[in-house]
Amino acid sequence: MRLEEMRQSVKIIEQAMNGLPGGPHSTQVPLALRPPKGEAYGRVEGSRGELGYYLVSDEGPSPYRFHIRPPSFINLTALREMTVGGSVADAIVVLGSVDVVVGEIDR
Repeated sequence: MRLEEMRQSVKIIEQAMNGLPGGPHSTQVPLALRPPKGEAYGRVEGSRGELGYYLVSDEGPSPYRFHIRPPSFINLTALREMTVGGSVADAIVVLGSVDVVVGEIDR
Protein backbone atom coordinates (compact mmCIF):
# COMPACT_ATOMS: atom_id res chain seq x y z
CA MET A 1 0.00 0.00 0.00
CA ARG A 2 2.74 2.49 0.95
CA LEU A 3 4.64 1.75 -2.24
CA GLU A 4 1.58 2.58 -4.33
CA GLU A 5 1.11 5.83 -2.37
CA MET A 6 4.72 6.75 -3.14
CA ARG A 7 4.22 6.00 -6.85
CA GLN A 8 1.14 8.23 -6.93
CA SER A 9 3.07 10.98 -5.13
CA VAL A 10 5.82 10.81 -7.76
CA LYS A 11 3.20 11.12 -10.52
CA ILE A 12 1.68 14.18 -8.84
CA ILE A 13 5.11 15.81 -8.45
CA GLU A 14 5.96 15.10 -12.09
CA GLN A 15 2.66 16.66 -13.22
CA ALA A 16 3.30 19.74 -11.08
CA MET A 17 6.85 20.11 -12.39
CA ASN A 18 5.68 19.82 -16.01
CA GLY A 19 3.32 22.73 -15.37
CA LEU A 20 6.07 25.06 -14.10
CA PRO A 21 7.06 27.89 -16.42
CA GLY A 22 10.62 28.01 -17.74
CA GLY A 23 13.25 30.44 -16.49
CA PRO A 24 14.79 31.15 -13.10
CA HIS A 25 12.96 29.65 -10.14
CA SER A 26 14.70 31.28 -7.22
CA THR A 27 14.04 34.49 -5.36
CA GLN A 28 16.08 36.67 -3.08
CA VAL A 29 15.22 35.93 0.55
CA PRO A 30 16.95 37.76 3.39
CA LEU A 31 19.23 35.54 5.48
CA ALA A 32 17.69 36.78 8.72
CA LEU A 33 13.94 37.15 9.05
CA ARG A 34 12.73 39.17 12.02
CA PRO A 35 9.09 38.37 12.66
CA PRO A 36 7.10 41.02 14.53
CA LYS A 37 6.81 40.73 18.31
CA GLY A 38 4.12 38.29 19.37
CA GLU A 39 3.17 34.67 18.94
CA ALA A 40 1.77 32.60 16.13
CA TYR A 41 0.56 29.06 15.59
CA GLY A 42 0.53 27.45 12.17
CA ARG A 43 -0.64 24.02 11.13
CA VAL A 44 -0.15 21.75 8.18
CA GLU A 45 -2.01 18.53 7.45
CA GLY A 46 0.43 15.65 7.20
CA SER A 47 0.01 11.99 6.35
CA ARG A 48 -0.42 11.04 10.03
CA GLY A 49 -2.35 14.11 11.20
CA GLU A 50 -1.88 17.76 12.01
CA LEU A 51 1.67 19.07 12.29
CA GLY A 52 1.71 22.24 14.41
CA TYR A 53 4.28 25.02 14.71
CA TYR A 54 4.26 27.50 17.61
CA LEU A 55 6.52 30.56 17.43
CA VAL A 56 7.08 33.35 19.95
CA SER A 57 9.08 36.34 18.75
CA ASP A 58 10.65 39.24 20.63
CA GLU A 59 11.72 40.84 17.31
CA GLY A 60 15.22 39.41 17.74
CA PRO A 61 17.22 37.63 15.03
CA SER A 62 16.05 34.22 16.29
CA PRO A 63 12.77 33.05 17.84
CA TYR A 64 12.32 33.46 21.58
CA ARG A 65 10.51 30.11 21.54
CA PHE A 66 9.80 27.64 18.76
CA HIS A 67 7.89 24.41 19.31
CA ILE A 68 6.90 21.72 16.82
CA ARG A 69 3.95 19.50 17.70
CA PRO A 70 4.19 16.29 15.66
CA PRO A 71 1.06 14.25 14.90
CA SER A 72 2.44 10.94 16.23
CA PHE A 73 2.94 12.44 19.69
CA ILE A 74 -0.71 13.50 19.84
CA ASN A 75 -1.97 10.24 18.31
CA LEU A 76 -0.05 8.25 20.93
CA THR A 77 -1.87 10.05 23.77
CA ALA A 78 -5.08 8.27 22.71
CA LEU A 79 -3.47 4.82 23.14
CA ARG A 80 -4.77 4.40 26.70
CA GLU A 81 -8.39 4.93 25.66
CA MET A 82 -8.02 2.63 22.66
CA THR A 83 -6.71 -0.26 24.76
CA VAL A 84 -9.09 -0.17 27.74
CA GLY A 85 -10.31 -3.70 28.44
CA GLY A 86 -7.92 -5.28 25.96
CA SER A 87 -4.88 -7.49 26.32
CA VAL A 88 -1.21 -6.73 25.73
CA ALA A 89 -1.50 -8.37 22.32
CA ASP A 90 -4.36 -5.97 21.50
CA ALA A 91 -2.17 -3.01 22.51
CA ILE A 92 0.46 -4.06 19.98
CA VAL A 93 -2.13 -4.20 17.20
CA VAL A 94 -3.60 -0.83 18.23
CA LEU A 95 -0.14 0.75 18.34
CA GLY A 96 0.53 -0.55 14.84
CA SER A 97 -2.75 0.86 13.56
CA VAL A 98 -1.90 4.33 14.89
CA ASP A 99 1.28 4.19 12.76
CA VAL A 100 3.50 6.04 15.23
CA VAL A 101 6.86 7.42 14.10
CA VAL A 102 9.21 6.89 17.05
CA GLY A 103 11.39 9.85 16.09
CA GLU A 104 8.38 12.15 16.59
CA ILE A 105 7.64 10.96 20.12
CA ASP A 106 11.20 10.86 21.43
CA ARG A 107 11.30 13.82 23.81
